[in-house]
Amino acid sequence: MQIGQRRENARKAIMALSIGLVTGMIMGGVMKAPSDAWALFPFDRGASPAAPTAASVASGDQPFVPVAARVTPAVVNISTTRTVKGGGEENQLMPFYNDPFFKRFFGDQPPGATVPHEQKEQSLGSGVIVDPRGYIITNNHVIEKADTIKVVLSDRREFKGKLIGTDPKTDIAVVKIDGRGLPTIPWGDSDLLKTGQYVLAVGNPFGLNQTVTMGIVSAVGRANVGIADYEDFIQTDAAINPGNSGGALVNTAGELIGINTAILSQSGGYMGIGFAVPSKMARAVMESLIKTGKVVRGWLGVSIQEVTPELAKQFGLAEAKGALVSDVLSGTPAERAGLKRGDVIVKVDGAPVDSPGHLRNRVAETAVGQKITLSIIREGKEKEVTVAIGEQPKNLSNRGGAEEEEGKPSAALDGIEVKNLTSQIRQELNLPEEVAGVVVDRVESGSDAEAAGLQRGDVIMEIDRKPVRNIRDYERALSQHKGKEGLLLLVNRQGGTLFIMIGASSE
Repeated sequence: MQIGQRRENARKAIMALSIGLVTGMIMGGVMKAPSDAWALFPFDRGASPAAPTAASVASGDQPFVPVAARVTPAVVNISTTRTVKGGGEENQLMPFYNDPFFKRFFGDQPPGATVPHEQKEQSLGSGVIVDPRGYIITNNHVIEKADTIKVVLSDRREFKGKLIGTDPKTDIAVVKIDGRGLPTIPWGDSDLLKTGQYVLAVGNPFGLNQTVTMGIVSAVGRANVGIADYEDFIQTDAAINPGNSGGALVNTAGELIGINTAILSQSGGYMGIGFAVPSKMARAVMESLIKTGKVVRGWLGVSIQEVTPELAKQFGLAEAKGALVSDVLSGTPAERAGLKRGDVIVKVDGAPVDSPGHLRNRVAETAVGQKITLSIIREGKEKEVTVAIGEQPKNLSNRGGAEEEEGKPSAALDGIEVKNLTSQIRQELNLPEEVAGVVVDRVESGSDAEAAGLQRGDVIMEIDRKPVRNIRDYERALSQHKGKEGLLLLVNRQGGTLFIMIGASSE
């Protein structure tokens, strides 16, 4: 009975430790929740090749054993601390505590108020040594706002980490330690990954150092997940949990092919879906941070959007692939190369473009000044355009505008009311001077326009590729529209332009 009781007590202690670690990381602010049902937890993800055969497993000749032994020493534990200001409930009821007016009467501590105090928050994560000089790659969210960074190696050596740079747009950060005889993991080529390949995920889940899990590459090229601005994730079913963030995803050759970043989970723990930043992207970011202290990205100077089946039909495309150019910014590489609004970019240097995210990542990783060849579909015909890539500006802000004559609302299309641009409306919407069109004043609930995504405040610039400058143009374009076909609108929304199909058949 005593032995059984001891086992039960040990089990409860381990469960309490796990819960405490999860809670600590949640309080550290590493969760992202895109919906009520699912939550994205920035933790980890991976991929790899070659699988053990039944015969090799039976004989004990398992290829993962030497790979794990080779890579685990280079995966480190990263713990950080940061200082946050806190206070009691009384301070929350005293929003003017630091106001000079109140201090004049009450001094530094008003009656009943507690003095705000500083609190230390800690977080745990992982990192990978990729350079014998001590460069470690990890996730930005692991070291974000950290006052101190401590790095612990598998041989229990401890180092103070120096932050070299961060890139929130990819959730990558670089830390450096000063040490000798540091183990490393060689870089692998994430472009060679195939769905179904075996991979190992190495990290420190729940603070359990040097944990190795095995899975396969579930998918590659995952985008629009909502974790970072630039997404091209490797998806894996290797078990990933809190603390795996920044750890290694390696193939069966022991090469680093991804940095574990996030999991998709309802509970905060492993549920079979994890994501990793591919090594090609992570390495480019790291090298740029080390060399320049910032991330230099290539830039075309266009706004692009997804090609839906309805838009593909409208623009004469055989399939819904590529990136539709909804705007070309003035004075940019795209404008100099002759790209136009309505072009559909289908290839880059002969390689197919599957989506806007694919094009965006491809351009971003291209060296500034390098020329690329874009294959585009323009008015149903394919042609090639050569573009010299520019450097992405730090800030892309909206521009102001001028004025247009005021007009009366129109209900020429069911479910939509529009009016001409006035100087006041142009100023309120912060529209550039060159933007002309009619402003959507009302979108009827349940209408085709609402279903298509049209919003109040959108400026309709074109209808069926015909320019709209005022309500007269708007009504003329509608009268010429063929009722059986979808209505193609070009709208300006908050300074950017996009195409919208209204009333398009889904057949």
